[in-house]
This record gives sequence, C-alpha cells and structure tokens, in this order.
Amino acid sequence: MNDWMIYRGGEEPHEGVARLPEPPPWRAFYDDEPTPFDRDADHGLSRRWPLRAAAYRPDEQTLEMVNTALYLRRPLLVTGDPGVGKSSLAYAVARELRLGSVLRWPITSRSTLKDGLYRYDAIGRLEEVNSGAEPAPDRIGQYLRLGPLGTALAPYELPRVLLVDEIDKGDLDLPNDLLDVFEEGTYEIPELARLADVVDTVGVRPADDGARVRVTGGRVRCRAFPFTVLTSNGERDFPPAFLRRCVRLHLPAPDEERLRAIVHAHLGPDAAGHAEALIARFLDRRGTGELATDQLLQAVYLARHAAGATDAGREHVADLVLQYLNRAH
Repeated sequence: MNDWMIYRGGEEPHEGVARLPEPPPWRAFYDDEPTPFDRDADHGLSRRWPLRAAAYRPDEQTLEMVNTALYLRRPLLVTGDPGVGKSSLAYAVARELRLGSVLRWPITSRSTLKDGLYRYDAIGRLEEVNSGAEPAPDRIGQYLRLGPLGTALAPYELPRVLLVDEIDKGDLDLPNDLLDVFEEGTYEIPELARLADVVDTVGVRPADDGARVRVTGGRVRCRAFPFTVLTSNGERDFPPAFLRRCVRLHLPAPDEERLRAIVHAHLGPDAAGHAEALIARFLDRRGTGELATDQLLQAVYLARHAAGATDAGREHVADLVLQYLNRAH
C-alpha cells in the first residue's frame, strides 16, 4: 500500500521526486525557462538542521499527508504543540528528496505578503540615479531580492521546499493574502513591471543566493509548485477558504515508542542506558504540564555526559531542563 509514497521518512537522499505524476489540471502552472538550483545545498544555516533532518522519524499519518500534499501540489498546514517536529518536517523532506536548501519565512505580527515575496532597496536605487551617472535600466535587479516565498514560486523545474513558520502569529489578513498567490502561482514586482517596455528581462537574486531568477515583464511565474509547510501552534483559527486549499496534518505528542526512536535517532544507541528512566519521567511530567520533545533530548544528553552514574544524578539534571513551558516556575 505504500508503493505510492515519494517521501518515505528517514531514508537516504534519493530521486523519488522524479516519480511524481503530472499535477492535477487545476494545479498545473507555467512552462517558463527553468531556473537552476543546487539540489544538495545545505538545508539550514548551521550544522544542526541537516542533522535534525536526517534524524527525523515521521509516523504513518505524517507520511501519508506529506505525500498527499506532494501529489496534489497543495500547502501542508501542520499543527501541534511546540517541539513536536513541525518545522523539522520541512527539512526532512528537503533532505530525502534532494530539493535543495529550505526557504524559511518566519512569521511575526508585522509580516506582510510583500515581505515574503521580495524586497526593493529604493534608497540605494535613488542614490545611484542621483550620482550623476546614467543607470542602465537592467541594473535595477541589483536593488531587488526575492524573499523566501518569492523564491519558492520562481520557475524551478523541481519543487523547492518552503517553510512558513508559525503562520498563526501573523496578521489576521495574511492567510487570505496568501490564497491568490498559492492558487495562481504567480506574482508581480511592480518596480520591474514599470520598466517592461524598456528592459524585458531582469535577473534578480533569490533568497538562498543561488542562480539569479530571470523575471520577464515584471512577473514571476511558478513552474513546479513548492512543497510548502505552514506551521501553527494553534494560537488562532484560519478562515474556511484558506483551510480548504490546504492539506491538514496534526502532530500529536509522541508516545513512548516514538520517544525511544527519536532519542536513538538523535543521540545514538549509546544513549539507551540513560534514556529509559528519563523517558518514563518525561511522560509522567508531561501528563501534568506542557513539555517539548527536545527537552527530553537535552535531559538524556546531560544524563549521559554530566550526571555521573547514579540515578539521583540523572534525575537531578533531568529536572534542570524538564520545566513546564506553560508555567512561569
């Protein structure tokens, strides 16, 4: 029954993405000249994300919903408590399917759609104009940079991976603002559209500093819809029109068996001797307050390296990090 799955979870990087069928007719986009990208680029800004991606262990429901989103070319809205692996999922998919660096857009209360699409250095451009030199029209590309969302919607031959992190922290209008972009797979850069009669095509730097994206007529058009992970901690509800266009996945708190597998994947088999009692302690404390899985990993690491051989020492260091997230003390 799992033969249809492209992403299988925890496997070494492979070419399974080539097995994706053509998109549904209502999710087919454009056939612009493809922009190249490094499929084996680092999947984060430090060593920790590639390591977390390799150690990520999804459950069966997660596998099914990820593959559903891949097939249907729809965003995946992932909800769950902090620390259950919502963000890690995007990096795990990018690693296994060799889809390059993850384009991460962290959302705040001040985030707007334009922030995700592109930035324009109007002051820099004005200074060039006022310098006395006659600026070439195509130099405007030097003052533009695509954002994570804008880069993900560039005409790549294979889907990029876009992580819209904590979308529930954004303005109430942001989900609705995203609808048209996700549905149409295209957006306009007005600063370039105004120059379209003078210079038709301009190269613009993407968010990941890869090959410049060729923008024609001031419009960026998607070729392969990005694998998009929208994470939410459940701090707010979303409009029905937005939910209808997403594949939805809720990640529950991991049970004992999954916690054991997570510890093994992140810390190796040598951590098993320190993990069993701490897993039991973690589950017991989680029953009366909010804890995140990475707190358990920290407790096991400390027990292994800093607590000595006694049970009392392991319990002590566990208490240092197993503090409730929903309480001040």
